[in-house]
Amino acid sequence: MATEYRVGKPPRRLYTLMEGRGLLEAALLPACLPFLHGSPRGDGHPVLLVPGFTAGDATLVGLAMFLRSRGYHVETWGFGQNTGFKLKFAQALEQKLRFLHHRHRRKVSLVGWSLGGVYSFYTAHMAPECVRTVISLGSPLKFAVGDVKVPMVVQALYRYFAHPMGPVAHVANVRGKILKSPPPVPSTSIYSMTDGVVPPSSAQLDTSEGQHENIWVPGSHLGLGFNAAVMWILADRLSQPKATGRRSSRPASWARSTRRWQRW
Repeated sequence: MATEYRVGKPPRRLYTLMEGRGLLEAALLPACLPFLHGSPRGDGHPVLLVPGFTAGDATLVGLAMFLRSRGYHVETWGFGQNTGFKLKFAQALEQKLRFLHHRHRRKVSLVGWSLGGVYSFYTAHMAPECVRTVISLGSPLKFAVGDVKVPMVVQALYRYFAHPMGPVAHVANVRGKILKSPPPVPSTSIYSMTDGVVPPSSAQLDTSEGQHENIWVPGSHLGLGFNAAVMWILADRLSQPKATGRRSSRPASWARSTRRWQRW
């Protein structure tokens, strides 16, 4: 049975005001390194990282260093600041994906943080033959046109950097590829119920097709790229045999916690 999620409900204002806790999550990461040292190692296939809105490659340093330590060939998108979903960047990312696939003779995994996840899922739709798996971190994948509910500061930033219409322009650009269904490759959406930027219902997709999964982690939106739980899940998903679509094994207590958060 398909899982339905309510869209259009903005994040709680308290969570938005608490987004600064992402700095604390980053500061705690070194203490988690012994735990992360036991995470699954990879097979060396290429991984392409895509930054979030208003961010650049520098914000991906934590993820890049961790994944390289797990044995992957890691590259970032290399197009400077992510200033919103734009066709020229989407086409450039697709070309970079195809180049990596050709150079390494192996399928590429895509990992995108926030709006970077939208780029990643879009690219997986456009060139699925080059993609091993695609993973989003707190990405606004599911919005209804005309009902985009995000914090006012995010709306203002989107109008300034990307489009005078604000985030609705992003929805109009990608709805044909992103908002209807997951791409035809194994995919994962990692989200937080206390995300202060992207509503958790908008960061999940339908899981009825079997190759997509939604995984909840504790934490903030701005801290997802330095979140130890996120890194462990990335190591687990990227290490899976290609095209298996197998879901990660999470404790029953984790699943119960997820249901409680969703009811709350």
